[in-house]
Amino acid sequence: MSVFRSGANMILKQILHLPPISSISVSSPARPLFPGTCGTTIRVTPSRGISFSRIRCAAAETDGDRKVSARLSQVQQLLQEAEERASSAGNEPIPQITLDHVTVNFARSGGPGGQNVNKVNTKVDMRFNVKNAYWLSDRIRERIMQLEKNRINKDGEIVISSTKTRTQKGNIDDALAKLQAIIDAAAYVPPPPSEEQKKKIARM
Repeated sequence: MSVFRSGANMILKQILHLPPISSISVSSPARPLFPGTCGTTIRVTPSRGISFSRIRCAAAETDGDRKVSARLSQVQQLLQEAEERASSAGNEPIPQITLDHVTVNFARSGGPGGQNVNKVNTKVDMRFNVKNAYWLSDRIRERIMQLEKNRINKDGEIVISSTKTRTQKGNIDDALAKLQAIIDAAAYVPPPPSEEQKKKIARM
């Protein structure tokens, strides 16, 4: 009996003389306590009490990655559309506007000039009805309406005035040239992307 008591006393002495516990860490990676984390570490210290620290996961795909992927898809779609436009346009000649496609009115030209400047109807008012210009392709007609939407009136017309010269013929030619420039701009088809551009996009 005395032997048993002495052994128990030795064990108690060893327990009582153990160094104080500095900290206890418990990790719970299986069931995170906070949204957006893979786990939570609980740390117990005598000085600070209980503290929590979150362990973030490395997400498979971040918001930034998704945005880049979506942007790349948009670029690829735009490139495909550009190739289709270039292919559909082919070698189609640019339409040429003539007097048969417009309505012309004459008026007296104002401002300084010769003695006949206010006596002869040399000013040209030329009207081009874009909506009814079926001699143009749908693509060109829609493009004109898009580019010149601020100049097209409620009747679907573009009105060009010219007083550049002192003759009716000169001003008619000037107004037709201005309308032709509008058609040329609308008929322009950018070239399809080069192979080098495609390779750069593929490496994005």
